[in-house]
Amino acid sequence: MAQQYLPKAPAYLGAEVSIGWLGDSNSGFPEHRLQKSVFLNLGKDHSGGLKDWEYYLKGPKTGISLGFSDLGNTTDLGFAYSILPYTEFDLFPKKLDNLSLFLAFGGSYITEKYDPETNPFNKGVSTNINWSFKSSILYDVLKGDNSTWRIGLGYIHHSNGHVRKPNRGYNSIFLGASVDFENKPNVIDTAPRKERIRSAQWFYTARLGVGINSFSDVFNEKESVYAAALSGGKVINRTFKFGVGFYYHFYQHYYNYIINEETLIRTQEPQFTDHPIANASNFGIFGSGEILLGHFGMEMNIGLNFYKPFYKIDWQLNEGYTYFRNGEEFIVLGELNTYYQIKKYVFSRMGLKYYLFDTDRSPKHNIFIGAFLNANLGQADFSELTVGYVHRFDF
Repeated sequence: MAQQYLPKAPAYLGAEVSIGWLGDSNSGFPEHRLQKSVFLNLGKDHSGGLKDWEYYLKGPKTGISLGFSDLGNTTDLGFAYSILPYTEFDLFPKKLDNLSLFLAFGGSYITEKYDPETNPFNKGVSTNINWSFKSSILYDVLKGDNSTWRIGLGYIHHSNGHVRKPNRGYNSIFLGASVDFENKPNVIDTAPRKERIRSAQWFYTARLGVGINSFSDVFNEKESVYAAALSGGKVINRTFKFGVGFYYHFYQHYYNYIINEETLIRTQEPQFTDHPIANASNFGIFGSGEILLGHFGMEMNIGLNFYKPFYKIDWQLNEGYTYFRNGEEFIVLGELNTYYQIKKYVFSRMGLKYYLFDTDRSPKHNIFIGAFLNANLGQADFSELTVGYVHRFDF
């Protein structure tokens, strides 16, 4: 008679140590040594799970990663304490069983930040609480009965999502060594499995979001960004979700700058005051990819801004600088170069979602909430909380 255990994902404990190279966020950035980090991963191994996402991702791992990083200069850069929800899955499961991809997105508390008087040369972060993203490629060096030793190459990013300026961000490349300890079941499941039925469902989704950002070093108070989007696409095997859609953003900072007829409105774009709402808006199209993990989703969007007229002023102010002399304002504008032309059009967005109903059950109706970081070509634009509705249907 076949023995069988309940296919509940076993817990495991992982530990990682790494050294990294933190790039300079700005000219005159404080000198620093190697970045040194320790991460503790508390997770579950979904190998052998019965859910579709566990099967089609070839038994991924999910969990929470707790991190501590010495950024290489305790006085000016300080330490970073991170909490990162993550997933890990095999890169080439049919050809290699020892190479995997680790993806994590969450938050961090950084002890030292920019201050115009006490820390003026660190323009990487200007808030203690920041977004954090970590990705790495892991190679299994040694596998034991209850442990796996690995080496990895990865990337870590910290920034505040543009909620306060300056916000150049921290970007690090690292090399790490790690070990996972896992108590594997003693009883092997040899019972026959029911045939896995592949599926494809069409969907449409609508979402509304409220974000916050700051505008420039001078206009540095938090203001709202309102977001809406409509998209549609296909869910493959209840695990992989692909779509295309249309989005709209309205920037309160842009609107205020226009109606107050600030300097660059008066000198460059006085016609913006004729239609302030339209000129404070952004329209675009996007493609999306999402990994569905039961109640959770990890989503990435890449899009094209086809209407964002105010970005010219945004760029000139943020890539230049403003100073005051004898009470008079002087603005040195950023150059409208090729990099500006690219960033004006390329939109990106990434974040985490929580679904009310388990996506593995293919609910016809579902509701989600999410936290996202929106960007222009990878540089933070605004942080967003969103709520949305998804409808699935079959043709």
